[in-house]
Amino acid sequence: MNATISNFHYGAITPVSAYLMACLGAALGLRCTTRSLRRPHGRARWLALGAVSIGCGIWTMHFIAMIGFSIQGALVSYDTTRTLLSLAVAIAVVAVGVFLVGYRGGSPVNLAVAGTITGLGVAAMHYLGMSAMHTAGALHYDTLTVVLSVVIAVVAATAALWAAVSIHGLWASLGASLVMGVAVTGMHYTGMAAVSVHLDGQTVASQSPTGLMGFLLLMLAGPLAALLVAAVIVMFDPDMMLGDSDSDGWDRPASAPHGTGTGIGTPTPAQQPGQHPSTYPPSGQHPSSYQSW
Repeated sequence: MNATISNFHYGAITPVSAYLMACLGAALGLRCTTRSLRRPHGRARWLALGAVSIGCGIWTMHFIAMIGFSIQGALVSYDTTRTLLSLAVAIAVVAVGVFLVGYRGGSPVNLAVAGTITGLGVAAMHYLGMSAMHTAGALHYDTLTVVLSVVIAVVAATAALWAAVSIHGLWASLGASLVMGVAVTGMHYTGMAAVSVHLDGQTVASQSPTGLMGFLLLMLAGPLAALLVAAVIVMFDPDMMLGDSDSDGWDRPASAPHGTGTGIGTPTPAQQPGQHPSTYPPSGQHPSSYQSW
């Protein structure tokens, strides 16, 4: 007997909350990646924090959305080990993609490789999380819809990685995170549209019990705490909220002339009394040869 399932048992609360968490994780991940590009000496730490932020955001989105999932006539429970394993997979695959683009750049080939790995990993996280679900029946998936969800995951992951290395302004990053939230949440609900449940004939309940919500909220506590810590680090880092890429000259062209004062962050040498600007530094000598430079 095919059961009636719903992804919106609590109305718009779960999809909207899931979308907001996906946006939060994406926004924090983008800002952390920007920070890694601004200060290469701490790149690994910031990329790691970005990967944790994006991974926790995606995983939190998934299981907040699953709070609203119900099967009419059956109870739903989750295996703790597989649920936590899906969180580890989410963070690990995002880390692979983020570190690839963080260290090897955003070339089309590199983005394609990193985006494919990350997208397949996000899809694996989703279906691993679904495999952790136990109910009085068997879950079946529509193949074409599953393939579509995987394609959406790969495209979304590639777009996210491109944004991470290409968009550095604060408001642009926030706008990109809203779009990424749509893509990630859309992937989840596309995957859920592929699900059908064949019950074994024993009907026990018509909605998700309070105990299930309590379990999922307990599982969400850790990732939510990680996102909160990341948000505090981002908010209190002085460079993070300076969205303009030229605020400290981190992406100034290497060919910019020394001492011209045309780029923010480029020091302008002090002019000595009576000395014409054109004579400082003397012709043929690089400013670095002066102690006062």
